[in-house]
Amino acid sequence: MSHQQFKTEVNDLLQLITHSLYSHSEIFLRELVSNSSDALDKLKYLTLTDEKLKELEFTPQIDIELDEENHKIFTVRDNGIGMNKEDLVSSLGTIARSGTKNFIKNLSEEAKKDSNLIGQFGVGFYSVFMIADKAEVISKKAGEDKAWKWTSDGKTGFDITEAERDTHGTTIILHLNENGKEYDNRWQVEQITKKYSNHIAFPIYLHYEKTEYGKEGEEPTKTPTVEQINSASALWRRSKNDLKPEDYNEFYKTISNDFQEPMHYIHTRAEGQLEYNTLFYFPTKAPMDMFQADYQPGVKLYVKRVFITDDDKELLPTYLRFVKGIIDSEDLPLNVSRELLQKNKVLANIKKASTKKILSEIKKLQNNSEKYTSFIEEYNRPLKEGLYSDFENKESLMELVRFKSTAVEGWTSFKEYKERMGEDQKSIYFITGDNEGFLRNSPLLEVYKSKNIEVLIMADEIDEVVIPMLGKYDDVELKAINKAGSADEIKSDDDKKSEDSIKPLIEKIKEILGESVKDVVASTRLTDSPSCVVADENDPTSQMAQMMKAMGQPVPDVVPVLEINPKHEIVSKLTVDTNIDTLTDVSFLLLEQALLVEGTPLKDPSAFSKRLNRVLKLAL
Repeated sequence: MSHQQFKTEVNDLLQLITHSLYSHSEIFLRELVSNSSDALDKLKYLTLTDEKLKELEFTPQIDIELDEENHKIFTVRDNGIGMNKEDLVSSLGTIARSGTKNFIKNLSEEAKKDSNLIGQFGVGFYSVFMIADKAEVISKKAGEDKAWKWTSDGKTGFDITEAERDTHGTTIILHLNENGKEYDNRWQVEQITKKYSNHIAFPIYLHYEKTEYGKEGEEPTKTPTVEQINSASALWRRSKNDLKPEDYNEFYKTISNDFQEPMHYIHTRAEGQLEYNTLFYFPTKAPMDMFQADYQPGVKLYVKRVFITDDDKELLPTYLRFVKGIIDSEDLPLNVSRELLQKNKVLANIKKASTKKILSEIKKLQNNSEKYTSFIEEYNRPLKEGLYSDFENKESLMELVRFKSTAVEGWTSFKEYKERMGEDQKSIYFITGDNEGFLRNSPLLEVYKSKNIEVLIMADEIDEVVIPMLGKYDDVELKAINKAGSADEIKSDDDKKSEDSIKPLIEKIKEILGESVKDVVASTRLTDSPSCVVADENDPTSQMAQMMKAMGQPVPDVVPVLEINPKHEIVSKLTVDTNIDTLTDVSFLLLEQALLVEGTPLKDPSAFSKRLNRVLKLAL
């Protein structure tokens, strides 16, 4: 016997389950049946593709056995692929998903009570410890001779010993606690199974003792009985007319481990040159691992109802990785290898058609503003990734993405912005950065506000990469206001006169600042602030430079363009004849305060403080 401790994150998860999910304890059965279904799926695939297993006798089924008399033992058994010793340790002793540990660590106490939030990463097998004091897992891997037994109380770790099992597959024996005794009842089990697992594609049999009553005075007799308690039909292959919303919703919970109902579902059957069925869901809340490199794909691939894979990230474009569901093809060969899937033309055509269908359904969601707002709150950023990566669907995606704005509350689209443009306005203006509050208070907005020109607020870091690449929307140029020259087209004759009046001063300030700036120019965009910094048209902004640095990419030495406001009192009081020490201090302060407002850290805060103190002393 070998005794092993749970990994730290498993202990944390077990405690979280025990204290936060008790009101949802019935999901233990959904989880076990789902695991058995996956095991049957995998073995069914191997019996068609693995030469060693093609002769294996295999009639897939799931069995649930009750001990209604003593209310102590609850058993779930399958004849799927099974597990060996290493599988048991990796599957039941650790949590493979790297984000789970940090997710649990960062949950607030209130969030730990939110079962919907916890459901984002699924509780899997560990849910049994809500209703059992001890769990035994006896498993034999298909094609191997040895069976193994995993035993745990869900607290002190687990033991693994050699065991006996006649056939491949897994048996889970639960020793019920007081909370679990309510589930040792055939009516309860049948109800839960129909609720969560009716559409599992394999038969689920319930074993119990049926009580029959004879004539008055005779002892009732108990007969061992076996009944199939699910429909065992693949829901995605059934007609939409035969299904109700609750059917779709419960099936979603089965394949996603989510407690919440989905935000939206899409059921499609294609016939013609290609035949396939798809059933896609948008989760109400974004998957926890959506922005992790090792995210778990949400779409399973079947061929003629035979499970092929659930870990292929190429079934849909990467930016649609939040989508959960099923693709079931009639045209792929059953023995298609996972390596060949990426090059398969049939799958490429299904992927292309499915992407267009999903985007068209997202477009329809716009008809319900409240629902679409919820969608955007969760999935706006992935859609923006699509703008960068999916050139074929760029036009569709440009209609779907949303932004904040200086003109309206909430979210707005490019289309809505264009409809609000003034007759003389030539461009769609936007400002990028990493903090919406900073951007809304940026001095760069001053002239646009004064002239009632709308500016899109783009505070998502991906905006910096994606939006400049788009160039135009519907033949209207997209123009970043934190780039030099972006305000030229709204320049007035009065602005030009002001520029001319301070040209000598600008040259002097430029000489003083030297290599700290790329250029110094008179600003036409400022009304209340004395200065601001912008990026040269051909340089990355400071936000872009920080992103490149964070990604380990070489960052060019970028210095800003300083714009000064000719009409501001500070600037108007300066002349080329101002005391050189004072002019030097003020010139650097104009640059440094502009950098701070933008959110850029100063290279030498101590020098800034000394300059500020000297100028304050003069003002007293």
